[in-house]
Amino acid sequence: MSRHDLTDDQWVVIEPLIPKQPRARGRPRNDDRRTLNGMLYVLHTGCAWADLPTEDESPSTCWRRWHAWSQDGTWERMCRTLLSRLAADGTLAWARALLDGSVVPATKGALAEAQRRLATAPR
Repeated sequence: MSRHDLTDDQWVVIEPLIPKQPRARGRPRNDDRRTLNGMLYVLHTGCAWADLPTEDESPSTCWRRWHAWSQDGTWERMCRTLLSRLAADGTLAWARALLDGSVVPATKGALAEAQRRLATAPR
């Protein structure tokens, strides 16, 4: 299996952006770096969370932490930090940026409203 785990340099940038959890009693918390690598594997391959190779990380842990980080803004902080670093380095070409419409939410009924506007638009 081909994996593209985070490099040490990448981890140095990302680690401070991950929320720290208080030390809980009981089972130790799974390693954030391994968990993030598991999340990136799922996001990169498009496989189901359940298909994540369990020798790398627990699929349920990866999903729970991905969900929590989505809710608390961790992913947005990571993206903003990484984009600003690329922009500062001059390696980010905004002219070549792409917005994927499949992930941009539309309001309910937006298609019907657009069709109505086209039908009533003056010709």
